[in-house]
Amino acid sequence: MISIENITKSFNGNVVLKNISIKIPDKEITCLLGPSGAGKTTLIRLILGAIKADSGRILINGTPMPNLNILGKIGFMPQGDALYENLSAIDNIRFFAGLYGVDSKMFEEQSQKVLQLVNLTTEQHKLVSKFSGGMKKRLSIAIASINDPDIMLLDEPTVGIDPLLKQSIWKQFISWKEQGKMLIVSTHITEEAHKCDRAILINNNKVIAYNTLDKLLANTQNGKIEELFLIN
Repeated sequence: MISIENITKSFNGNVVLKNISIKIPDKEITCLLGPSGAGKTTLIRLILGAIKADSGRILINGTPMPNLNILGKIGFMPQGDALYENLSAIDNIRFFAGLYGVDSKMFEEQSQKVLQLVNLTTEQHKLVSKFSGGMKKRLSIAIASINDPDIMLLDEPTVGIDPLLKQSIWKQFISWKEQGKMLIVSTHITEEAHKCDRAILINNNKVIAYNTLDKLLANTQNGKIEELFLIN
């Protein structure tokens, strides 16, 4: 479980998140919903420990973040590309696998699994500088899962990916959940939100709603995700 306790975060004097307190359960897919600039990416980076909160704390299974042992069990996909364009796809995966402490035997097995997942097996030796934006997104998903993490933090993971591959990737997300993994997914896509177990709605620096998707939809007039943004 991830416990977020009274988190406030500002940048250059502008409050991005204010007094956020929620508990995110294991073995579920939780989506972060909200308009651009609402603080979704900031919340993901706070959970990861990549940035420090102004106040409050975040605990993963009772351990305050950041913690190196816990970080080794987290897979992270940023919203923007964080790839080395002068390296091939497989060498990018190898580099990040080294940061995660993945041993050579696990790398050989896991790298081919994740390349197959994102349909990049035949492109694995191509330089990333030759990749399209969608291919870079797919490679980032592969990197985020190379250490077979218990927790996956995915910031807009399927933007720029074709619909068929997007469906395949979401099937894998659901399979990971069924294996006991926790996934936190930031998305603007209504169809993807419906695949999640819970939704966190962020707007105006705060969580305006957090519950199972069924309960949230039951409180809207038309039972549509779009209606949720009208909550005050």
